[in-house]
Amino acid sequence: MTHHTHPLCPAVRRTAHRHPALRPVALAAILTLWGTGLAHAQANAQAAPPTAGSLPPVTVSASGLQLGANDMTTPTAVLEGDELVRRREATLGETLGSEPGITSSHFGAGASRPIIRGMDGPRVKVLSDGAELHDASTISPDHAVASEPLLATQIEVLRGPSALVYGGGAVGGVVNVLDGKVPTAIPQKGIEGSAELRANTGAGEGAGAFSLTGGAGNLAVHVEGVARDAGDYRVGKGWAPDGEPTRKVPGSFNRTDTGSVGLSWVGDRGYLGAAYTRQTAKYGLPGHNHSFEGCHTHGNHLHCGAHDEEDGHDRGAEEHGDVPVVDLRSERLDVRGELRNPFTGFSSLRLRAGVTDYVHDEVEDGAISTTFKNKAYDTRIELQHEPLAGFKGVVGLQTSRRKFSAIGEEAYVQPTVTRKTGLFVLEEYRLNDWYGDWRFEAALRHDRQTAEALASGSAGGTERSHNGTSASLGAVWKFTPGYQVGTSFTRASRAPSAEELYARGLHMATSTYERGNANLRSETSQNIDLSLKKTRGDTTFGISVFRNRISNYIYGRTLDEVDGLQLLQYSQADATFTGIEGQVRQRVTRNLGVTLFGDTVRAKLDGGGLLPRIPATRAGLRLDANWKAWEGQVEWVQVARQNRVAAFESATPGYGMLNLGVSYSGQLSSGTPWQVYLKANNLTDRLAYAHTSFIKNAAPLMGRNITVGMKVAF
Repeated sequence: MTHHTHPLCPAVRRTAHRHPALRPVALAAILTLWGTGLAHAQANAQAAPPTAGSLPPVTVSASGLQLGANDMTTPTAVLEGDELVRRREATLGETLGSEPGITSSHFGAGASRPIIRGMDGPRVKVLSDGAELHDASTISPDHAVASEPLLATQIEVLRGPSALVYGGGAVGGVVNVLDGKVPTAIPQKGIEGSAELRANTGAGEGAGAFSLTGGAGNLAVHVEGVARDAGDYRVGKGWAPDGEPTRKVPGSFNRTDTGSVGLSWVGDRGYLGAAYTRQTAKYGLPGHNHSFEGCHTHGNHLHCGAHDEEDGHDRGAEEHGDVPVVDLRSERLDVRGELRNPFTGFSSLRLRAGVTDYVHDEVEDGAISTTFKNKAYDTRIELQHEPLAGFKGVVGLQTSRRKFSAIGEEAYVQPTVTRKTGLFVLEEYRLNDWYGDWRFEAALRHDRQTAEALASGSAGGTERSHNGTSASLGAVWKFTPGYQVGTSFTRASRAPSAEELYARGLHMATSTYERGNANLRSETSQNIDLSLKKTRGDTTFGISVFRNRISNYIYGRTLDEVDGLQLLQYSQADATFTGIEGQVRQRVTRNLGVTLFGDTVRAKLDGGGLLPRIPATRAGLRLDANWKAWEGQVEWVQVARQNRVAAFESATPGYGMLNLGVSYSGQLSSGTPWQVYLKANNLTDRLAYAHTSFIKNAAPLMGRNITVGMKVAF
């Protein structure tokens, strides 16, 4: 048999030569692309690629009832297909950061978590196909999320009753990252997959990804991987930290490798499978300040006296040339399964379970200074029942155990064991009358959490238990074709995290000295959401307003500040979050459209005062166009100055960014679809700061950045 070289293979080889970290992915990509031709030969080109008009409606997997996006009672954002390819960045936070109502915690290039409606950390749950990720990202913003956007097939963001089934603590919302690492079906042609290469100028990044699924009979196998190698990134013009102009953020590099192998048994009524995923990463921690070493508290005040002036001076001199590095390793075993019609009266039984072994070292001067470990398991079982008296719903059980420890110089949290158990039910009722189509939704959940601080790493320490019951009601009314209004009311209880209870010590990555409070009570959120959508016609839009009043809101209150180091005391007070988010698109011609979008959120303490690091108001204008195989868009995003700041917090200037993107789609001679794309962010090279970041002044946002890439799918 004659073998024909795939036209992309030379490019793959050149990239692998320039970026040694990409060699395993490049080899896999070559094999994948060779397999493409083989698969098409075996299938005799029986199937043509789907057209845009034949795409199925977007299904929200995390809704609990497999609902369409337009059936949700509260706003839901779904990124998939070409839109996901355009939006993907190195971290989950940056990938979602331009969605209305969502920003990111931006911590250099290696760590960034989504912030939803001004809430972050444990109030935003990150899921992998419905199972909670167990990394260390909720503990501190300098810890990366163990999820790889380049391997995602769909990313969902939801709030309200459907989010409640994943935990009452998800008062900000839920981010569900879908992937294909556990196959759910046998490929029709025996093999399917994709390969992608991309590079950018802002950080000199090179990245490659591949995904391959094969199967026969009842067995399916999936392999996938990503390698990324990025240097320190460039910021906008005019940055001069310490009075010295520079263009790169020291220590903002990011090198990541992720690989996964999955195996499933697939039958007529469902599937059962497992996948092993390993991720390693090395990234820098910009803004780390050694001069804070030795700082301690005297009551509610900080003392950073120079007990050793000479030593303190020497450490300060090393600050720029010796940026600490996070060396991360995460291993996770996922078990997923679904059985349709398991027994009379029930339509589906779903299982999600996982075991995680996470560890990262913070390395300084070539030696490990602090080691963070997180060993956890989680199990989630859902049982969906058939319609009963007009009601359709799901009941479930969720349980997890997390053992967390930090050992070393910055072990500001003592070892803890956190156990959680939750019971939940979600029901819907549909009504169709002459007033229109109605869908009602209700959810109820009860959680119990026990957080134990271990004494010297063993049992017998301090233990705190919290119980909470959460409930929500929602409705969506399609009162005329193409128009709908949705509303929901949620009362949710969130137990304090182990870090909020037991933290005590210096955290130099965020320039804070943190003190927990073992007497914290559960906080109670009462959120009302109202949305209006138009889904048909030349003009479409979606607008949402919300008000969230939280009793006993837990936050880090700054008591004192010395030379940039803040003393944070985890405290409680009643707080209120209000905001509006949305977008409206006007189709000008068949090939041209204009979109106006924006969001704003205000957060304040009911007794007076503002909360820290609340996102600034944003507004933007986007022009999109398509012609034959070409698609493109250009947008201007204006971020307002944020001067509504908390005590000891500085204001952040506003900025505007010009972004554009263009893509071209085609087919190889074998019929394999491919796409090349280019996107350019911050074309005017504007110096910009993220108000939500702990290190906004030490690590501004990236300056002009041009990304080019190519993706082949079969």
